[in-house]
Amino acid sequence: MPLAIAMNSPGGPETMQLVDLPITEPGPGQARIRQSISGVNFVDIYIRSGLYPRPPGQTILGFEGAGVVDAIGPGVEDLKVGDRVAYVGHPLGSYAEMRTLPASRLIKLPDGVSERLAGSTMLRGLTAQMLLHKVHPVQPGEWLLVHAAAGGVGQIVTRWAKRLGANVIATVGSEAKAEFAYEAGADTVLLHTSEDWVEETRRIADRRGVHFAIDGIGGAMLSQTLATVRPFGMVASLGQPAGPIPPVQIEELTAPRAIALSRPSVLVYANDPDLYRQGAEILMTELQAGLVNPIGAEYTLKDAAIAHADLEAGRTTASVVLTM
Repeated sequence: MPLAIAMNSPGGPETMQLVDLPITEPGPGQARIRQSISGVNFVDIYIRSGLYPRPPGQTILGFEGAGVVDAIGPGVEDLKVGDRVAYVGHPLGSYAEMRTLPASRLIKLPDGVSERLAGSTMLRGLTAQMLLHKVHPVQPGEWLLVHAAAGGVGQIVTRWAKRLGANVIATVGSEAKAEFAYEAGADTVLLHTSEDWVEETRRIADRRGVHFAIDGIGGAMLSQTLATVRPFGMVASLGQPAGPIPPVQIEELTAPRAIALSRPSVLVYANDPDLYRQGAEILMTELQAGLVNPIGAEYTLKDAAIAHADLEAGRTTASVVLTM
């Protein structure tokens, strides 16, 4: 029987258990895939810990993966057995060797894009596409601030932003991680633990501040991030591995700054059929054209708890995956 990682109650990594799965036949509009890879993301940790509610009846973690179509249900016309596919979004269940899900969720992989690349990139890549094309359509010459630039989202956002002609100021938590941000193409890398990083960011960005700041750290970082943005700029708050974000008063966004604050969700984005297809098509085109998304840590399915512990503790860089 195929194996999967399930959890029945919120808690630490120890709540994740290896279980056997029954092989289910796909129903109308569904497809069954034999997976080769699953991405591991902070949103999985948020659900496992109870920070985000777990959808009722869904016990297997994971929102992104890739594999080969193994069977199709009635009414599925756009897929056939043997197609290579990837996906991101609801329903949960990518920490599994085999799964059945709506065929509309599956994106066929073009030539030159492997299951390994797609399965480790769908969530972070669609996040980058959402940020750089939808939340703030980036123009050549603009200044971007990218926090946690050595991480999975930070690296792909930096690489994609540079392809769009932007200038990227990256922050990392340690000197050891700076090289990863530079390898991703960052023009300048600052330590967000230093006392003057906010002032230095504004100085570098024409002494006015950045056009767009992407904060994937949360906690007290957001209030500092707001101070780095020039008038009529944008801040995107993506998550909170550093802890809950204190309330933001609307007055903090107005005069003299007049900036915008967004809290985008890639899972909400992926739940819109049109945005999902359009975003995935753009992502696949970029991957075919050479957009890189390195895998920084790889674990077998049975070691999913170790992957969670390492990601949560900041011991990883770039993308984190489970292999089947």
